[in-house]
Order: sequence, then C-alpha cells, then structure tokens
Amino acid sequence: MSLRLFLTLLEPMMHHDTSSGDLNADRRLSYAEAMLAGGDPVAAAEIMADAMLLAPDWVAGWVRYGEMAEAAGLHEAARAAYEAALGRDPADRFGASLHLMYLTDCPVTDTAPAAHMQALFDQYAPRFEASLVDALGYCAPTLLAAYLEGHLGRALDLGCGTGLMGGAIKGRFDHLTGYDISTGMLEQARRKGIYDMLEQHDLNALPAVVPQYDLVVTADVLIYFGALEQIIEWSASALVSGGRLALTVEKTTGRDFRLQKSRRFAHSEDYIRRLLSVAGLNALRLEHTSYRKEQGADVPTMLVIAQKP
Repeated sequence: MSLRLFLTLLEPMMHHDTSSGDLNADRRLSYAEAMLAGGDPVAAAEIMADAMLLAPDWVAGWVRYGEMAEAAGLHEAARAAYEAALGRDPADRFGASLHLMYLTDCPVTDTAPAAHMQALFDQYAPRFEASLVDALGYCAPTLLAAYLEGHLGRALDLGCGTGLMGGAIKGRFDHLTGYDISTGMLEQARRKGIYDMLEQHDLNALPAVVPQYDLVVTADVLIYFGALEQIIEWSASALVSGGRLALTVEKTTGRDFRLQKSRRFAHSEDYIRRLLSVAGLNALRLEHTSYRKEQGADVPTMLVIAQKP
C-alpha cells in the first residue's frame, strides 16, 4: 500500500480509540493536520510539538508528530518522536520502529511489529479489496493461480487476508486452510465460504508442523517481513514430498532486504534463491513482474514457485 494510504488507514486508530485524553492536545492535532493538508509541514510539526508537551504519554501523538517532523525535513525531531513512542509502547502498535528504521536506514527491526499489523489490518479489513484491487491494480493471486498447474490437493494460505488467494484457486484444492494475524481479515474470508479452516496466527510465531500440505502459498504477505528464513523454513517443513511453495515479494538489489518508503520490505533475487536452497526447495519459476501499482507506476515484484524434492 502507498504511504498516503497507510497513514489514512492509521488515522482511525489515532483519532477514535487513542485520543490523548487532553482536549487541548487533541485540538492542536486537528490544527496540525490542517496545516499539513495545506502544505505547511513545518507549522504542523511546531503545533504538534506543543500538543506533545500537554500529553507526553500519547503514543499515537508521538508517531504523528514524527511523521509531520519527517515531512518537514526535521529528521532529528522525527527520530526523537519515534523513539519516544517506542519507549512508551514496546509492542509498537503504531509502527514507530518502521518509521525509525526508514528514517535512519539502520536495522531497527526485521519485520513489521505484530501488534501494529493486527491493529492496522483489523481497521483495513472492510475496505481492503476496494483499496488494493480497485485502486492499486493488485493481481498477485491471479498471477500465482495461473502459474500453479493442475490440482492443488491440500493447501495452506499464509496471510490469507480477505480470501483473495482462496478465490483465485477455488475448486482446485481438496482442503484449504487460511492463517492470518487479523481477526477482521479472517472474518471477511470466512464470509466467502471458500476455506475449510481459518485460524489466527502471527507468521513470526507459527505452530509446530509436520509435512501435510501439497501447497503453501503466501501472496503479498512477505512484504511485511524483512528476514524470511523462519517463514520459508517453516513452509518447507509443512510440505509433503513434491509439494510446492508459491510466494510473491517486492524486488530490490544490493541487499538481502530493504525497508521502502511505503514501509513495506523488498527482497533481492539472490536472497530468495539462497533461502530456498537452504530450506531444501528447488526453484521451479522465478518471474520478474509487477502485480500492483504505486502512484500510477508499476511496482517491481517477483513471483516465485519452488518444490520440495
């Protein structure tokens, strides 16, 4: 998703159930938002700095102040604001660590915080498909389904979201399980009646597994994880002999992975190939393509299908 969309989705969390508790601080936030919308991020940051003097424990306020300071080019103030948010909320519901990592280009985290992802996608669930498919031309499930030949047997959709991937392979599997961190997303998927089983799981803390799946598929999910060793090794362990792993990632070069301005991670081809090899999987297909747009331009992506011998 674009940064603008990301911040739009974050606003309900910041303004609905996470008020500062101080009416004057909340008013200053409204004034700051108006200044930012009017093209004056410096004034917005100054007003928001005053708000934080009134509500120094307001985590959402610190993150928003950091964003405004960053927009104004006040990088030291932004960094201090994100660090203040993290110090008050180590679970990082508002994703301050991602902002801090992008701002400093230092490895603050190698994944989006679980609390942040759950809160964000619970908010996002009702309008997920309209925002992603209609607005951004998202088509990863369709592309993956086209490259997955034949009957798919027992399948696991990691990060199933609202069930777009399940819909793309409907009628081609014997049993389909979906995992997702967001209860809101799982509820949307449940309404489609495609999945035989849906469970809430953090992909960084997946349960012990034995080989049982003919297909593990993860579409547009690994963009929220930097280091992928754990997820790919787990997926390989979940596959029966001859089973396939299908995934999509956004593409970068020069590093194993990189946090982008969108606050999504991109991964290099060399890194993906290395992880597949270590996990004992043979790469069957690695396509350089694009399955989404950002501000009207194609986002460089990779589509990968690998097989367990």
